[in-house]
Amino acid sequence: MEGACGDGGGRIPVAMVTGSSQRLGACTVKHLHQAGYNVIIHYRKSQAPAEELAQSLNSVRPNSATTLQADLCKGDTEKMAKELIIAAVEKWGRLDVLVNNASDFFPTPMGTVDGDQWKTVMGSNLKAPFFLSQAAIPHLKATKGCIINMADIHGQRPLAGYSVYCIAKAGLIMSTMALAKDLAPDVRVNAVAPGAILWPDQEWDVNNSLSRIPMGRQGSPEDIAKAIVFLVKEAPYVTGQVLPVDGGRSLSQ
Repeated sequence: MEGACGDGGGRIPVAMVTGSSQRLGACTVKHLHQAGYNVIIHYRKSQAPAEELAQSLNSVRPNSATTLQADLCKGDTEKMAKELIIAAVEKWGRLDVLVNNASDFFPTPMGTVDGDQWKTVMGSNLKAPFFLSQAAIPHLKATKGCIINMADIHGQRPLAGYSVYCIAKAGLIMSTMALAKDLAPDVRVNAVAPGAILWPDQEWDVNNSLSRIPMGRQGSPEDIAKAIVFLVKEAPYVTGQVLPVDGGRSLSQ
């Protein structure tokens, strides 16, 4: 696995993806598993799909996938992050990749935002990734590992009606750059910024969104997962960068 995150010591590298029982996280887990990693599937509430995914991956390669539960936005985030990282490392004795994918996304129109909404969105999109990364530092240094943050193109160009989410993702982008500088050369830190990949559950103007994408189509979870695997395995000289995966959407804003 030349160029990959890992110490090259011959043992199977380990990746943990937060919020990975379904959707983008699950797709990322599958691609990292296919790339040769043992994977830790973190979930908050979705135990059944997390365990089903682990079982499916273990049927392909025994003892290569496991699940861990943690609500990183409830109670003491710093403490929960430390406990989750400890549990992750205990499974196979190492950690090579941390993908901070878990996220809350919902509208927060100005004039209606309350403290609970702020805490929830900031907690999952900014606070938890920071404290998970901090807790993982000694383990990632030991394996010359890396961190991948799931940013968003709207962390750089705001989306109307989603101010708190955009502010949180902007903070995550700055966290990516700041940690990359602080942790170099031992640990690389990068981010992927999806565009139109999965439409939100809320009412959404799909036609208007597609009209702004030069590629003329919606992206797929596989597009994001492949970008993450690229940053993990094939980009040993890349750190502190945000890779937009948006079909050119950011060109028309």
